[in-house]
Amino acid sequence: ELPAQGLRLAARSGACHQCLYQLLAFVPPSNGSLSEPGTAAVMVDTQRPLTLRLNGSVGDRELCMIQYHFGEFGNYSLVVKTLSTSAKTVSCDLVINEGPINSYLPILFAFLVYMGILAILIAGHLFMKIDPVRSWVYKKLNPRETDRLINSELGSPNTTDSVSSDPTLRLWSPVSRQRLRSLDTFRGLSLIIMVFVNYGGGKYWFFKHESWNGLTVADLVFPWFVFIMGTSISLSLSSMLKWGSSKRKVLGKILWRSFLLILLGIIVVNPNYCLGPLSWDNLRIPGVLQRLGFTYLVVAALELLFTRAGAESGILETPRPALQDILPYWPQWIFILMLEVIWLCLTFLLPVPGCPRGYLGPGGIGDFGNYPNCTGGAAGYIDRLLLGESHIYQHPSSSVIYQTTMPYDPEGILGTINTIVMAFLGLQAGKIILFYKDQHKQIMSRFVIWSIAMGIISAILTRCSKEEGFVPINKNLWSISYVTTTSCFAFILLLLIYYLVDVKRLWSGAPFFYPGMNSILVYIGHEVFENYFPFKWKMQDSQSHAEHLIQNLTATTLWVIISFLLYRRRIFWKI
Repeated sequence: ELPAQGLRLAARSGACHQCLYQLLAFVPPSNGSLSEPGTAAVMVDTQRPLTLRLNGSVGDRELCMIQYHFGEFGNYSLVVKTLSTSAKTVSCDLVINEGPINSYLPILFAFLVYMGILAILIAGHLFMKIDPVRSWVYKKLNPRETDRLINSELGSPNTTDSVSSDPTLRLWSPVSRQRLRSLDTFRGLSLIIMVFVNYGGGKYWFFKHESWNGLTVADLVFPWFVFIMGTSISLSLSSMLKWGSSKRKVLGKILWRSFLLILLGIIVVNPNYCLGPLSWDNLRIPGVLQRLGFTYLVVAALELLFTRAGAESGILETPRPALQDILPYWPQWIFILMLEVIWLCLTFLLPVPGCPRGYLGPGGIGDFGNYPNCTGGAAGYIDRLLLGESHIYQHPSSSVIYQTTMPYDPEGILGTINTIVMAFLGLQAGKIILFYKDQHKQIMSRFVIWSIAMGIISAILTRCSKEEGFVPINKNLWSISYVTTTSCFAFILLLLIYYLVDVKRLWSGAPFFYPGMNSILVYIGHEVFENYFPFKWKMQDSQSHAEHLIQNLTATTLWVIISFLLYRRRIFWKI
């Protein structure tokens, strides 16, 4: 309602660190009688708080600034008028015309539904404790062959060596389970969250990757998957060598599996069934499976190369008993530390044209727009230099809030170094399980110690700050603080699952155990069939959390059911 001048309305997201204000609209001045105020309508982001800034068109004077967290589908008016003509005082009042909806009701309802299903399953579990019922069901399911198959192929450590050779006693003995179900449960939990996130996560912001620095639920699952892969490497290599396989033969398997993972990854991240024939000019080279394949190659070869007979059984003597699961592997630790030094030197010392040395920001409008083409600093520069801009990911998570225009790949070359570190920490968890075999208190106490150590390192690196630390937590960069933070959570989560599933046997690991047994099939399958019915269908309202959540949960649940049916039929796709 200002008669003399129009207004420029600009906004800045609360998630955008040191960002430039972005112009939303120009509001024309009202007419002289104020009977027709100048108006403009805009849509604003509701995921994070916004700072609105109003500047007059005459002299560019700032009239007011408002911080507000708008709600979804709310309708608001920002009324600007003069309180005192003589003092030229301007008031800005935010009026709620139509209240926003509660966007979290769908996820609350979904949570209650799944909790109801869980209650039914728990009741069935208690019912199975009745001996006649349990005997009948076990005879029908006949799990003996399934257990024999998966243990002969997958090589997890036995939870006991003292079970009677009588097959009847093995079937009914409470310690008959040879494979550590907690590992497959952990892997399956990570995988199912990953599938749900990749399918859209109901379009909730906390199920999306953080735009740059910070951590959401979506940012946890990939490093957890890498972590448990490292744990499995320790157990499987130990089993293969224990049963007489030569190191040459094991190395051949490692090379072949890594090659297949990388090849499958390139195929999966470059679909052409919807976009027509694929051009070699824009083939994306990095990806999730590619990084998993290369990480597996390095960590498994490192473990195979420096494996020492007797170390995992506690036969070797060490000068410090408290470090007896670490000191025998000192060459591996030196190698990993050297890798980390390389990451630090490249990240903070490599000259990047047009960018400050050691830059870790998103570019775009971040850092007040001073470095728009510096997305990812050295990590982005190395990928663009070695792979080419057209062969890396074109739509990074920073492009929405920070409006970056440079391509950047979160699975790029430099970040792979810290992925190897993450897998190595998982390898250490596997060594703890092997070294302190059947000593549950020792295993769990070591997990707690490692979790605390990783947490302390994270606190030092980040200075307990999202943006102001020495090395911020960043999934796109796979920063070392990101690795230590997610590994801190991984040790705790593995501790809880190990306690519930393998120590106390209070939980079978279902339903996450089943996709954990077929992780490669579920991951590739969910990527390939993402746009096919019944995993996806046309929605009536694409702005509805409820519809997105139903679709994404349905698709994710279908993969759990598929993995369960494959488990029942003893079908395990291993590479």
